[in-house]
Amino acid sequence: MSTSGSSDLSLLDGVMSEYSQAPENLITILQKAQDIYGYLPVDVIYYIAQRTGVKPAKIMGVATFYSQFRLEPVGKYLILLCNGTACHVNGSEEIERLIGEKLFIQNGDTTADGLFSLRKVSCLGCCSLSPVMMINDEAYGSLTPEKVIDILDELARNARQEEGL
Repeated sequence: MSTSGSSDLSLLDGVMSEYSQAPENLITILQKAQDIYGYLPVDVIYYIAQRTGVKPAKIMGVATFYSQFRLEPVGKYLILLCNGTACHVNGSEEIERLIGEKLFIQNGDTTADGLFSLRKVSCLGCCSLSPVMMINDEAYGSLTPEKVIDILDELARNARQEEGL
């Protein structure tokens, strides 16, 4: 693991000042770091290790254990597709296949334009809405193929409008 990187580590100064004295704050620090950078860059992990005294290997262990943490950048729209029992029974595999065909990505991938990332998750806790996906903290439930296409098309349109294309 290389320690070189180009993250602006000063963005973490407030977080580190508030939380770095107690090792039990590691998850909070990682959450706040991910909020700042969008993921956990390697140089940020080493910086956190240096400031907290927690070994980088332990930080990586925590970051890879909890599915909430990302070690790679994600697209503008992070699609979390529920693969829990209710969603699976109600068609989440078909929804995953459709997303893959429409966006040319699989679980864990990001589209070439950096717009969408797809991650399957064990459960989103919205079983009554199954099948369900969450995109950037907004839940979309009772999904059908048509509904998924409409959602993805609308998000892509919005992104193009924001970029003035």
